[in-house]
Amino acid sequence: MSEQDNLQQDDIQMNSLVPQEKGELLAQTEIVTRSVVKNLIREAMDGMKYAYTPYSNFHVGAALLTTAQKVYTGCNIENAAFGSTNCAERTALFKAISEGEREYAAIAIVGGKKGVITDFCPPCGICRQALREFVDPKSFLVILARSEEDYIIYSLEALLPLGFGPEHL
Repeated sequence: MSEQDNLQQDDIQMNSLVPQEKGELLAQTEIVTRSVVKNLIREAMDGMKYAYTPYSNFHVGAALLTTAQKVYTGCNIENAAFGSTNCAERTALFKAISEGEREYAAIAIVGGKKGVITDFCPPCGICRQALREFVDPKSFLVILARSEEDYIIYSLEALLPLGFGPEHL
């Protein structure tokens, strides 16, 4: 392998959203490390305990990380008028917004029937769009977890291709 090939490989490693063997950073421009991911997953699991789900009994928890390294948690809150239901992701986002936060790095999401996590729980379309309003979809990380050790990470752009944002107005 040539020196230029090695440099290109290093660039790919540094900009990857996948955990790398050489270090802890998941992306060069992010504050998100493997230990931060695990902490966010724990926070999301803790938030899931507060879910109000008398109709679906499907509990969801989310933990949103700001670029200032503050964490806001949320849970899903159901309502008999189903349109009034709020997802965990938006609960965390709205809490952060109401506290003056506007810059975010990542969100971890967990969920399962009766609060038992058995699979990954991706955000719904409304939550993806709500997040899109406030983040750079290329760099914002969405962490879907079954446990602290079993998770996958996407950019918001991967989950919401061709998303409509404020720059389109």
